[in-house]
Amino acid sequence: MIDRINSNANIQSMLQTLKAYQNEAAGAPAGTSGVNTDSTGFLQAMQKTVNKVNDLQNNAQALSSAYERGEDVPLTDVVLGMQKSSLAFEATLQVRNKVLKAYDDIMSMPV
Repeated sequence: MIDRINSNANIQSMLQTLKAYQNEAAGAPAGTSGVNTDSTGFLQAMQKTVNKVNDLQNNAQALSSAYERGEDVPLTDVVLGMQKSSLAFEATLQVRNKVLKAYDDIMSMPV
């Protein structure tokens, strides 16, 4: 655990480590600059994920409605579609909770 950051060298070392982690997460090779030249950022990734979850939920609803109308839809497909949409929603909810917790932790850090 980090006790205290009281020297400029420690701060610079931590900043370099954070930049290295950022580059690694972005897929950039080690030693490159921390500038993100990729057009997909966190916001676009979250939007794509939320859209996929929405598509899964719409698909599950459509399967359920078709089954209720008596169309030729296997019950297993309906249940699997509903489980997929439920699991995707729960995973997205957990990611949102983790992001909010991280934001809260950062905001409560002493400067």
